[in-house]
Amino acid sequence: MATLLKNVTNSICHAFNALQQNRDCFVSKSKLKVLTANIATLLDLYGVERGLDHFRSTATLNFEHYRYYLAQEVFASVSNDLPLAALRNYETKIDEVCWLVCRMNFLTNDEYYTEEAIYQLFRIFCLVADLSSDPNDPDVFTVKIHPLEALIIIKHLLNSLGLNYDGDGKYDYLRTSDESLEFGELLEMLRFKNYDKVNDYRESICEAVGDMYQTLIEDVIKKGYLFRRGYLLPTFREYFFVLQPCELAYYKHPTDRDVCGTIVLDSKFMVKPSHSSSGKQEKVQRFTLVSGDRTYELGTLDHKTRLQWIAALQLAITYSTGREGFQRDTVNRRKQQRETEQRRRREEEQLRSQHLKKLEETHVQLEQEKLARLAAESQARQYEAVAREDSRRVAELEDVKLCLEKMLEDEIQAKRDEEIVRALQARVLAEEWEKREELEQLQAEQKSLLEQERQKRIEFEYRQQENEEKLLEAESMLRQLEEERKRLDRELKLARQKIQLSEDNKGIVEAKLQAMSPTYRTSAGEFMIRRTQSFVAADRPVLVAGTRSSHRFS
Repeated sequence: MATLLKNVTNSICHAFNALQQNRDCFVSKSKLKVLTANIATLLDLYGVERGLDHFRSTATLNFEHYRYYLAQEVFASVSNDLPLAALRNYETKIDEVCWLVCRMNFLTNDEYYTEEAIYQLFRIFCLVADLSSDPNDPDVFTVKIHPLEALIIIKHLLNSLGLNYDGDGKYDYLRTSDESLEFGELLEMLRFKNYDKVNDYRESICEAVGDMYQTLIEDVIKKGYLFRRGYLLPTFREYFFVLQPCELAYYKHPTDRDVCGTIVLDSKFMVKPSHSSSGKQEKVQRFTLVSGDRTYELGTLDHKTRLQWIAALQLAITYSTGREGFQRDTVNRRKQQRETEQRRRREEEQLRSQHLKKLEETHVQLEQEKLARLAAESQARQYEAVAREDSRRVAELEDVKLCLEKMLEDEIQAKRDEEIVRALQARVLAEEWEKREELEQLQAEQKSLLEQERQKRIEFEYRQQENEEKLLEAESMLRQLEEERKRLDRELKLARQKIQLSEDNKGIVEAKLQAMSPTYRTSAGEFMIRRTQSFVAADRPVLVAGTRSSHRFS
């Protein structure tokens, strides 16, 4: 049944998101089989969850695939002719199953609401919220409430607590905001931390939530005290009546769970006000509820309350044969109004953008025309300047013409003079030609001399290059001789040092010899000297008896 699935889609989406393990928008079929089995059991269907094994070849499903499976295999078996009471009963049971799956995501040690109140808020949220997909990821589905719907819930709760909503501008931003809210965000907003100092705040807020739950979920159109005339005992007795689109139930007290009676409403019922036959003002303002041969006589204490109940009963009779309750239809109408308003705004934006575009195009055209006008004016000024310039040139040309005529006469006279001069020039030219031939001959001779000079210069450069090479070789040999001289100087210095050392040694030896035998100066002395010389190197200077001599090298 499409209506039932549409009404419980939001709660099923919450359960589906709670079953996600990795938050990747996919749930395993094993978990979905448990959820499907519980939903199908509520609809008296068994074994439909086994079809998930053969639905698609993947081990996981996203919400779009799972919703399609539920529509085809589970809710398609539900009759489309279910009465509104049975439809509401199925919705309640399915919402309870989905709440059991996702309740841990929203239940905390809440000091403001009981678990029952949070469950009631959850169902209210699912009623007024919308299912939307992420434009960036089509597999992501979330349930969000429009800010205006959230504002209605906040206003209802604050008014139920006896607080002045209009005096606090804290929630005024919701009127213009386009950012929808998830259930957790709405629940945090409904905690009213600024008003928790009210006496018995928790009890009062939970009672306000329960009252709103009855109005929105149980589809209570109106409730209050009425008088009812008995069927057997024709006296008026006061009961607490609760009006829903399909029934009118009455209790002895508002807190009673046991119903005293129920009047099932359908389209055959009619509501009529009753008047006294005597024309006197009665204490009870009566009205009748008629269906065929059965008539229910009810009454109120004042005329205003009677009119309110008559209008509420007519509304309940109107919705008694429908497939949707009064509150859901009201929510849908608000959604349609918002969608209509959004379409109107989009159309206005489109019209505004088109108008702005046309204005911009008109502005561009005006600018272009302005530029064209300026260009035309500039061109006209240029044409005027050109005309003035042409007039000036014409005058100049007239002057030039006169000048040219005068110059022409001068030129004719000049030509005559020129012919005379040309004859003289011809004679001079012949002379010049002869001189030119002589100059050409001299130039040829000069070229020949220049060529000879060039050959000599080349030969001189070649010889100069050879001399430079020889000079380089001589410089290289000179450097080698210089190095050889330095080497010989070093050897000479070493030889002199050795000679000096040998002379010093010789003096020392002679001194020692003199000390040993001063009188021995004959052949023995000479022998000793020769013996001493035998120990001196051959390249050192030789000592002659009694004298010192040295060969100096330069």
